[in-house]
Amino acid sequence: MKARGEKIAVLTAYDFAFARLLDAAGLDVLLVGDSASNVIHGHETSVPITLDQMIDHAAAVVRGVERALIVVDMPFGTYQSNSQLALESAVRIMKESGAHSVKMEGGDVIIESVRRVVSAGIPVMGHLGLTPQSIYKFGSYTVRATDKGEAEQLMRDALLLQEAGCFAVVLEKIPAGLAASVAKRLAIPIIGIGAGADVDGQVLVTHDMLGLNREFSPRFLRRYAELHEVMSDAFRRYVADVKSSRFPSAQESY
Repeated sequence: MKARGEKIAVLTAYDFAFARLLDAAGLDVLLVGDSASNVIHGHETSVPITLDQMIDHAAAVVRGVERALIVVDMPFGTYQSNSQLALESAVRIMKESGAHSVKMEGGDVIIESVRRVVSAGIPVMGHLGLTPQSIYKFGSYTVRATDKGEAEQLMRDALLLQEAGCFAVVLEKIPAGLAASVAKRLAIPIIGIGAGADVDGQVLVTHDMLGLNREFSPRFLRRYAELHEVMSDAFRRYVADVKSSRFPSAQESY
């Protein structure tokens, strides 16, 4: 797709119902993101979600998909410390969920884990820029790689990930010009989130772009629906109909 100049559309999925809708809508890639920690489980960060939880989410998504590529985030603590742990974690994801690939955050510090997982025949997507699993190190969700030193390190890390065998890299919340330079220099696809338009594809969190999460409004987010209001209204009308005995009607009864 990158070679053809065809943009790659990516959204997150965490369950069967959403996966089926997203797949039918023509998404190229579904990311079973560790953002499930936030939007599904209610945690403040993506750090608490476990490998078992990610496998459960991924297995549900796999059952709803016929054509899209499925990428599963490896959660915090399952790959950073050593490459053997990374391989064991990735193998569990692939065998127990049926997904197609995994994603890891970081550059040179995780490169041995990337190499080991790829060498086992498991496709790996990289992730650079703002890496949410490292939020306690960064201290905030501000734009990354705005200074020369960090920008140069990001480019080096992207090249390292490509050399290690990654099939694509996500760039999150970095200057658009830098993201464009990375996309131009690397042969593999670059997927952006808050990284401008001059990359090979885009990813958003599905619950955010549907307007289900009204508290989260970063600059890069475009809301394609406002389902928070639609769903809240439906729930209120249901409550009112039950309380007033308007539901069920004679036609809705046996």
